[in-house]
Amino acid sequence: MTTHLRPKYISFDCYGTLINFRMSDVARELFADRIGPEQMQQFTRDFSAYRLDEVMGDWKPYDEILCNAVQRTCKHWGIEYRDNEGMTFYDAVPTWNPHADVPGALARLATEYKLVILSNAMDEQLPHSIEKLGAPFHRVYTAQQAGAYKPRLQAFEYMLDQLGCSPDDILHVSSSPRYDLMSAHDMGIKNKVFVNRGHEPGTPGYDYHEIKDLSGLPGLVGL
Repeated sequence: MTTHLRPKYISFDCYGTLINFRMSDVARELFADRIGPEQMQQFTRDFSAYRLDEVMGDWKPYDEILCNAVQRTCKHWGIEYRDNEGMTFYDAVPTWNPHADVPGALARLATEYKLVILSNAMDEQLPHSIEKLGAPFHRVYTAQQAGAYKPRLQAFEYMLDQLGCSPDDILHVSSSPRYDLMSAHDMGIKNKVFVNRGHEPGTPGYDYHEIKDLSGLPGLVGL
């Protein structure tokens, strides 16, 4: 690919894009006694849909997001929700590790670019994950700071305001069209990269560059 993007900042989604987001794995373990193997894929899809629905309203702590989403999924499936079960997911987040392709690519990018994270996380969660990425980040922003979760535009507005930059200064990188790339497009962020890790289908009409993992990103920005 010969097109080289030269942004002022490269902003990243964290969980799913950089950190291996293992919500479905936890669900398979936790609900194995209530959901059969042949139904588990649909169950985890429904859990994902309820998580998305929960973040679309006014900001509330992420543990509430997860507990509400688990309860609603259980209700939809007519199975028992057990006390505080949603916290199992919340407590698991800081234990997850980066995708194998991430640390090397970030280290290379950090030699020439200011790296930024915009994450749907709580302030207390993110430092555990950032430490595992092993790269220096110029700024790290959370949904708690923004008072809104992606895909709400307020989250992106917060990042742009804090950086004091325009949408043209940003290259936004995510493995999620629904949470990130569609909203970035609506915000006027023209430079976008879809890391196709297979957990969401692509939406080519939103004008992004597609790579299979983060090892392809340095080449897009001239490294």
